[in-house]
Amino acid sequence: MEFSIIDLATFVGFILLVIGVSLWAGRKEETSEDYFLAGRGLTWWMIGLSLIASNISTEHFVGMAGQGYMADIGLAIASYEWIAALALIIVALFLLPRFLRSGIYTIPEFLEYRYNKWPRMIMGFGLLFMYAGVTMATVLYAGAIAMKTMFNVPMEVGVWVIGAIAGLYTVYGGLKAVVWSDVLQGTALLIGGVIVTVLAMDAVGGWSSFVELSGGRLHTILPADHPELPWTAVLIGGMWLPNIFYWGLNQFITQRTLAAKSLAEGQKGVLFGASLKLIMPMIVVFPGIIAFELYADQIPNADLAYPTLLKNLLPTGLVGVMFAALFGATMSTLDSLLNSAATIFTIDFYKPLVKPDGDSKHFIKVGRIATVVFVIIACLSTRFVADFGEGLYKFIQIWWGCIQPGIVAAFFLGFFWKKTSWQAAVAGMLVNVPLYLVLLNQFPEIAFLHHMAICFGVCLVVMVGVSLVKPETRVITYPVNEGYDMKPSKTVVVWSALIFLSTVALYWFFR
Repeated sequence: MEFSIIDLATFVGFILLVIGVSLWAGRKEETSEDYFLAGRGLTWWMIGLSLIASNISTEHFVGMAGQGYMADIGLAIASYEWIAALALIIVALFLLPRFLRSGIYTIPEFLEYRYNKWPRMIMGFGLLFMYAGVTMATVLYAGAIAMKTMFNVPMEVGVWVIGAIAGLYTVYGGLKAVVWSDVLQGTALLIGGVIVTVLAMDAVGGWSSFVELSGGRLHTILPADHPELPWTAVLIGGMWLPNIFYWGLNQFITQRTLAAKSLAEGQKGVLFGASLKLIMPMIVVFPGIIAFELYADQIPNADLAYPTLLKNLLPTGLVGVMFAALFGATMSTLDSLLNSAATIFTIDFYKPLVKPDGDSKHFIKVGRIATVVFVIIACLSTRFVADFGEGLYKFIQIWWGCIQPGIVAAFFLGFFWKKTSWQAAVAGMLVNVPLYLVLLNQFPEIAFLHHMAICFGVCLVVMVGVSLVKPETRVITYPVNEGYDMKPSKTVVVWSALIFLSTVALYWFFR
């Protein structure tokens, strides 16, 4: 791919802008709340853009576009985006008010208030393992694939370059630096993605030709016996579990909502993110489908669909723009993961177990050291992702199933049944791991989303059984964040209804 002086200037200029703005934004981090929660001062548009930038990374442009490229999946992969929009409504209306009222720093911290320290520690350990060993590694690997395909940068070099740059401003500026980088990179991501989709649609001959040549890839409702995305799992089953977990209980995503200036700003930010999720398949999955229509003979691996499209379509001058957007997408997800992992380690483990009487400056220092360690672990873990061989997006979705159903069960049964005990929460989260792995290994022909639904049901049964034997007897009390503005947004109900109706319309149109 030709890389002109203009492309080089665009790319380098964008990266320097992100680093400069992020370092400037995070220059005055004096307290733990400043460093880990941006001083609880984020507004709705920053939250919404940061949610999307943190979520959408090169594993989407590489992995999700690759799933769209595949004949047996196609646009059905968009369900991860559209069901996410509905899950975000649940987050805005049900989960976020509870979390903000309690003034927590981390989601595992909430489990200690509901139960005791053991569910908190188990969830915290599970999140740290999945962040460093699965998600960070996958994001880095996907970014390195894009760099190698487009510019022939060796994979090992690409991994460490991306890790070092994202780690730099995350270590220095904390969540505020992360959010500002997300705002810039999320904007570039959306603009770059739209440009590629427009160019790709023009290359294939417009909408009519796109539909005609799609080869059946534009259906979102797949048969009930489909091995990966059966409609039963998508609409009424296991698809809801990873989405509710990811958007409502996942520290890496929820940290920016916990930093909202007020409940109203948090709710509007969540719904803004949900609105953007509705359009993401058009700028991620559509190009993957078009890549098949145009360049199937040049693509040996589905994960190379999007990079190949860029290599063949982008004119000189736009290469730097899109490369900057892809590079930024990787960094915006990685910086969020790093900051959240450091927050969990510091707040959920180091503070209560090592130095409960430490001051803010000490915890900021610990958080920075933890960030560096997680960068190194993630870079070293990319070799395991390379061995998976079934698609990056699928890799992430499958392995998170080891902990998601049990955690969702612990939270929601704890919300709705006061007798749910800490022993039940621990049992539910622990039984999830071996049960899910057994199902994956012994019943590979069954969609992994069904495995998640089965695990969720078993976890609930186990938790109910344990709670009947050892019920919760104490009066459950949650802390109250005094002085925090808990007045809900006046637009939240109408906005939620519009998102719901739009999602239904999209499913109907692409059924």
